[in-house]
Amino acid sequence: MGIYSERVLPRIIDVACGMKPTKPLRRQVCAPLKGEIIEIGFGTGHNVPFYPPAVTSVAAIEPSDLGWQLAGARLRASRTPVHRAGLDGQSLPFEDNTFDAALSTWTLCTIPDAGAALREVRRVLKPGGTLRFLEHGLAPEEDRSVRQWQRRLDPLNARLLGGCHLTRPVADMLTSAGFTVTEIETFYEKGAPKPMGADSLGTAVAR
Repeated sequence: MGIYSERVLPRIIDVACGMKPTKPLRRQVCAPLKGEIIEIGFGTGHNVPFYPPAVTSVAAIEPSDLGWQLAGARLRASRTPVHRAGLDGQSLPFEDNTFDAALSTWTLCTIPDAGAALREVRRVLKPGGTLRFLEHGLAPEEDRSVRQWQRRLDPLNARLLGGCHLTRPVADMLTSAGFTVTEIETFYEKGAPKPMGADSLGTAVAR
């Protein structure tokens, strides 16, 4: 899996995460951001064009060297200063109370210990700082058949897509990590099979 995960998978994710239906969602999740922010799971920089002018700088956390390279054109076109600041969302190289806001898009599904990463994000946010999130995860409770398919497909999906899990309960994870979810919208992503496209978009505030 070494060559596949290092040289092939980032290219697949770059294409999949850059599809047209994702763009309005990225614009929506990024719109309220301001000040100095940290983005975990920066990927290939698909959020860069949607950083609002109020964002003064971005500390990008991204483990993939190829992913960072593929972000090159977007970074060069950006008016917002972006620097690669770390490799592991589970251990952030910053002091407490550093950032005004954080951003995570389709990231929590792949981090081995997502709870640890969220606790780290909360630690480096200033008191009252916000995490804007757009994540896929466990389908709504009433959609039991979708949840069943998610549980069936989860092992294969994780193996093929770099540890991406379909069954993580986004809101519960945020609450357990010390955030208060103040805004959340759940929906199925347009054009995606329901088991892969159960999304949650919103805001969580560091307690």
